[in-house]
Amino acid sequence: MSRIFEVAIDGGPYALAAGRDGAMWVTLVHRGAIARVGAGGDLEVYPVAEGSKPSIITAGPDGALWFTRAGDDRIGRISTDGLQTDYQLPSGSAPFGITAGPDGALWFTAMGTGVIGRVDVDGDLSEQAAPGGMPSSIITGPDNALWFTLNQANAIGRLHRGQLEVRTLPTPKAGPVGIAQTHDDAVWFTEVLADKVGRIPLNEAIQELDLPGKPHAVVADPSGGVWVSLWGADQIAHVSGDGEVDTIDLPAGSEPHGLAIGPDGALWVALEAGFVMRLPTA
Repeated sequence: MSRIFEVAIDGGPYALAAGRDGAMWVTLVHRGAIARVGAGGDLEVYPVAEGSKPSIITAGPDGALWFTRAGDDRIGRISTDGLQTDYQLPSGSAPFGITAGPDGALWFTAMGTGVIGRVDVDGDLSEQAAPGGMPSSIITGPDNALWFTLNQANAIGRLHRGQLEVRTLPTPKAGPVGIAQTHDDAVWFTEVLADKVGRIPLNEAIQELDLPGKPHAVVADPSGGVWVSLWGADQIAHVSGDGEVDTIDLPAGSEPHGLAIGPDGALWVALEAGFVMRLPTA
C-alpha cells in the first residue's frame, strides 16, 4: 500500500464495501445517505431518506451495492451510477447485517424481529429462519453456509439449506457483533461486551482471545489473520492466525466501526466521528 489518506464525510460513516467500479461505498447512518469514495479520495454523496439509518453494505452479485436501512425497515440497492431502489420489510424489522449468499441472492438479519431473510436481485423477499436473539452481522462462510452473530442470545448461528444450528459462546453476555470468513477456513467474530475476538474452525470448538477496546467489526486480511476495529479504544488491531496482536492508534474520539479491504488489498476504516481512512498495512 503506497500511502495513507483520510476523507472527511459528515453523517456518521458506519460500514463500507468495495464496489466493482473500484470505489469504496460507505453508509452514513446519521445522515441517511450513501457515500462513494474513489481510489483517489474523490467524494460523492447520495441521499437515501431522513431517518433511514443505512447500516451495513455489501457488493451484490448484480454489480450494485445492497444495504440495510435499520431506521425505516427497508433493504436498499444503489447502482454504481447512483440509481436507487428499495424493498419494504415488516414494521419493526430493523435490518442490520447483509451479505451476498452462495445462491446469488442477498441475505440479511432483522434485529427487531429476530429473523434471517433473503432478497433476490429482482427484489423478491422471503423469511428463511427466525432464531430470535437479535441477529446482527451475517456472512457466507467457507462451507457456503450463512453464519451470523446472535447479539442477545450470546451465540453464533449457522443456516444451511434450511437447517439452523446455534452455538452458544463460552463467555456469558459477550455481545457478539461482527463476523467474517477468513482464509484459514474459519469464521471469526467479535464480542463487544466481553472485549474478545472469537474464532470457529469448522466443526471444531469455539476459541476466544482477549482484545480490550470493545471490538466491533472484523475483516480478513489477505496476507493472513484478521483486522478488528476497537471502537472503545480508537484503535485497529491485527490478529494473526496464531493469536499475535498488533494495534494501530487512530485519532482520539474517532469511533472506528466498519472495515473493508480495497481492490488493491488496502485496509479501509469507517470512523463514525466523520471520516473514512485508508491505512497502510505493510
